[in-house]
Amino acid sequence: MVWAAALVATFSVIPLSAVAADLLEVVKARGTLRVGMEGSYPPFNNLDPKTGQMTGYDADVARLIGARLDLRVDLVSVEWRDMFGELAAGKVDIIVNQVSITTQRQQRFDFSRPYTYSASQLILRKNDEHAYTVAADLKGKTIGVATGSAYERQARAIPGAIVRSYPAAPEHLQDLAFGRIDAVLNDSLLVSWLVHHSPLPLKAGPVLGTTMQMGVALRKGNPLLKAAIDQALLRAEADGSLGKLSRIWFGVDASRPGR
Repeated sequence: MVWAAALVATFSVIPLSAVAADLLEVVKARGTLRVGMEGSYPPFNNLDPKTGQMTGYDADVARLIGARLDLRVDLVSVEWRDMFGELAAGKVDIIVNQVSITTQRQQRFDFSRPYTYSASQLILRKNDEHAYTVAADLKGKTIGVATGSAYERQARAIPGAIVRSYPAAPEHLQDLAFGRIDAVLNDSLLVSWLVHHSPLPLKAGPVLGTTMQMGVALRKGNPLLKAAIDQALLRAEADGSLGKLSRIWFGVDASRPGR
């Protein structure tokens, strides 16, 4: 293929054995890129019960990548706790689900260049009058997090905090609203959207920790696919397409650091 050959020339340092087995050739031959996402994590991705279509920022970013790779996109709904297992097993080709790039995850999977910059933030009940300002203030409190998430690891590092893990965001947000837990730790971009769109009696708490980088996750050993995704994101960043999607869903350009 001319398209693939151009990438081979550009990344000539990649061994030919790796090129031959690269997933890029497989998805090109198939014509479809299978993308894993929760489908229950608005505003990043959510399965609309009326249309049966996936909506949200991650869904739009996945479609953007597919369009620039000249591929159809199959958005596959997977529970967060099963996400990396499905990727490792080859049931999805990539994950686009606001996945933070961590050293631990990079040992098992490759990541694209970041397409979102965000931070951890507490979500509280609207009538909660506790003055949480730092992580230490959560000693003795029960924090809801998504199983296997970066937020779970962060919460478990808080001395004296009680951590309760959930398969997905809707469950821990409902438990918070009903008083079964004291706080939720999640993405700051989710928090700003939630406060304005959710009927649950919730409010934004303090931001905890530093800025995180979110990228597209893929199996190791596929350097051409990684390079193609990086190139698609870089072009979308340069021409403003990525920033436009971010502003549609969040009201800010979260595709660049230091917004």
